Amino acid sequence: MKIRSFKSFVCILFILCGITTELSAQLGFCGGSSGDPIFSEDFGSGLTNGPALPAGTTTYNYADFTPNDGDYTISSTTNYFDWFSVQDHTPGDNNGKSFIVNASFTAGEFYRREVSGLCENTTYEFSSWLINLQRQTGCEGNGIPVNVRFQIWDETDTNLLAQGDTGDIPNRTTPLWEQYALVFKTLPGQTSVILKMRNNSNGGCGNDLAIDDIVFISCGDTVSVANDQEESAIILCEDQGSVTTTLTATPDFSIFTSHAYQWQESPDLLTWTDISGATANNYTATGVNSTTFFRAKIAEDPINVNNDLCNILSDVFELRILPIPLDAVSEGDIIRCENEDTPLTVTVPGDLIVNWYDAPIGGTLLLENSTSFSPSQAGTYYAEVNSPIITCPSTNRTAVSLTINPVPQVEDETVRFCEDGSATLSADLDNATYVWNTGENTKEIVVATPGEYSVLVTDTNGCSNTKFILLEQIDLPVIQTIISDGPSIIITTANQGDFEYSIDNISYQSTPIFDALPGGRYTIYARGREDCGVVTQDFIHLVIPKFFTPNGDNINDVFQIQGVEFFNSSSLFIFNRFGKLIRSTNENNLSWDGTFQGQNLPATTYWYRLKIEDSEFKGAFMLKR
Repeated sequence: MKIRSFKSFVCILFILCGITTELSAQLGFCGGSSGDPIFSEDFGSGLTNGPALPAGTTTYNYADFTPNDGDYTISSTTNYFDWFSVQDHTPGDNNGKSFIVNASFTAGEFYRREVSGLCENTTYEFSSWLINLQRQTGCEGNGIPVNVRFQIWDETDTNLLAQGDTGDIPNRTTPLWEQYALVFKTLPGQTSVILKMRNNSNGGCGNDLAIDDIVFISCGDTVSVANDQEESAIILCEDQGSVTTTLTATPDFSIFTSHAYQWQESPDLLTWTDISGATANNYTATGVNSTTFFRAKIAEDPINVNNDLCNILSDVFELRILPIPLDAVSEGDIIRCENEDTPLTVTVPGDLIVNWYDAPIGGTLLLENSTSFSPSQAGTYYAEVNSPIITCPSTNRTAVSLTINPVPQVEDETVRFCEDGSATLSADLDNATYVWNTGENTKEIVVATPGEYSVLVTDTNGCSNTKFILLEQIDLPVIQTIISDGPSIIITTANQGDFEYSIDNISYQSTPIFDALPGGRYTIYARGREDCGVVTQDFIHLVIPKFFTPNGDNINDVFQIQGVEFFNSSSLFIFNRFGKLIRSTNENNLSWDGTFQGQNLPATTYWYRLKIEDSEFKGAFMLKR
């Protein structure tokens, strides 16, 4: 007997454990479609705590201020102890409150309430938002985690319909609201349930939480709607006539095992009307000639199909009939200058598009989906209004013309003027207005400073163009040096330019070197090729031979310096290579015959020193025999 009793006890315990394991399954959300909330609790709003929950809702004590272990409060703040200070979860809730719980030292139930107005034999989703208020650093890092069990009981509080645990909700470094849900199904004839929340953890340091936004919603299959062409929508232009199509609602059987239907229609997605007799999973819409939306209400039990607290809704099938768009409104023909980019524009309602063509009918599509168009050629262009969804064009295309006026034809140029002179700059065009960068407003201006000038020329059509003029100054040559190099005269200038040179002001040459000139007085002329004037400088050309040959042939027999006769005083000193003075003379005709004391000197190099007034010249020459 004892053994049998023990075995019976084990069997009963095993069965109970099995039931408990099944009912303690993981929490989860509705896997199909959800209806509108049939019950919600957000605990109100306001800056004062409370009110306390109705009697029987909780075994915890209500605290108007700081809730200690085993207490709760209803508050818009969680700024107690060293908890996180957070707002409630409800979106857009000004000073919204939440249910704040400081868990008791003993695990157990801390919240219950009856939820009525449910439908029998219907699947629901219960959900709520929870947050662990204890910081991760609180309780020296050893805070008790939050762990809550949700239970759904029948109205007699004897049949447990579903339950699930949140598992440990850890202490975090930053606060985090999290949503938990539980799916259950009412029994036949059952219209209310009891929601319970139990604390799975013992109290102490930690296990402090806030709860908000408790919601019950119906839960059912996801139901798609398509027609016999497997389309989920039909969009037509109104000139295509009325529409007849057969719609089929297809559930995914994720929640329901059976289905009852009621089809509805709406002109605006706001007002829905039941379609009489349309209670099958398919419905044929006949002769529809205006925009209409279709959907089905679905319930697992036919008794619930018309109860919006119990049913779910299918996807919406859209049968849209688009009206033919009104013609575009032109914002005016455009007359512009060729260097401008003023577009052609039209206006249409914001949900329509405009396409541009080169003909009133047919023609070539030039630009899509733009209310403005900037063609490069003058002409008339046509704007057609259309739907962005399907081809549904306006009855007429709107003509908009473009006239393009040419801009004044000007040419940039470079103008040169003589140093110390001026130049006249011209815009070149008559019958126009002028704006120079100097501030002047005449066709021509006179300037004397090199640089870049510009003039904005505007014709009688209001079209403008800018002419640029680079003004360059022509400098006169600046003679830097004139030297004699044997019988040659060499000229150098201090500046560069296209210069030419002369010694008689008649014949000019581009090279600054004049060869084979006898010694004497010369006037050197230098000028630019642009005829901006001539500069002159007098020069006495001293021809100092580089060698002489005293061999009695009467050709180059004497070392003689030419040009000294034009100076008031001069003297010549000749030295051999040892520095011995061989010859000195201060006559106007400075020369040497190659002898010393009546004796011919050997062929070699000799040096001279020539003094002319205040100047002195030194050099060497060869005596050749």
